[in-house]
Amino acid sequence: MADELLDGAELLQLYPAPTGATQALRGVDVVVRPGRVTAITGPSGSGKSSLLAILALRERPAGGELRWRGRAVSTLGRRDLHRIRRRETGWIAQVPGDCLFPQLTARRQLTQVARLRRVTPDPDAALRALDLTARAGARLAAMSGGEQQRLAVAAAAVGPPALIVADEPTAELDDDTAELVLAHLRSSAAAGAGVVMATHDARAVAFADTVLHLSRGVLSGTTSQTGNGREHATAIDGQGRIQLPAAALALFPAGQVVVTVRDGHVELHP
Repeated sequence: MADELLDGAELLQLYPAPTGATQALRGVDVVVRPGRVTAITGPSGSGKSSLLAILALRERPAGGELRWRGRAVSTLGRRDLHRIRRRETGWIAQVPGDCLFPQLTARRQLTQVARLRRVTPDPDAALRALDLTARAGARLAAMSGGEQQRLAVAAAAVGPPALIVADEPTAELDDDTAELVLAHLRSSAAAGAGVVMATHDARAVAFADTVLHLSRGVLSGTTSQTGNGREHATAIDGQGRIQLPAAALALFPAGQVVVTVRDGHVELHP
């Protein structure tokens, strides 16, 4: 579709392990659209960080296809990827210092990012929105973890860029500062950015327009905000595979099912 910023189909990611290659992602389909906030959830080891790194164009998938504005990422050269990451994407690392300039003050952080993205800087407005005005002249070493986290969000959202990708952006924040961060991300989405965040935080999950549920490297389902409230759908991948919820798995102790198609619906029987 024309309004898709990122479109991933059958994404596969492998990581080396002592016993051989490990599948971090297996056949994941995902779409990121401008103006929408997407949360990726799942237990530790479910593949959240792997999917986030691929969507941020920081890693290439081992299999499947990822498209950026309709163009296959596999056809993009190093210079193209560097330009997109610098000018069109904002990255919020789980450790804020990994995506900030330690030698710069908070205000200079934002003006530097604006220069790299070739946009007009408005650092005072961003600092004010995230309650960092009093820390405008402070460097990272003099800032608390929560202040660094909010500054990382402010820097990622300068512009705003086409895409903002965040790894646990509210994990270490209290309710008031988490609300500031989520409001700033929503403001960026309203200005046209696609926002994706990996999170364990129920506050961030409730805030998202779409929630992707990962389990053991597989997309088990999605939850979307509709006019009638939240709607949950179980995902079917390109190979026709579906992940059943734990309550349903208990009905099939032998690990096998009889599938029957009847009157336009599917029945599963032990």
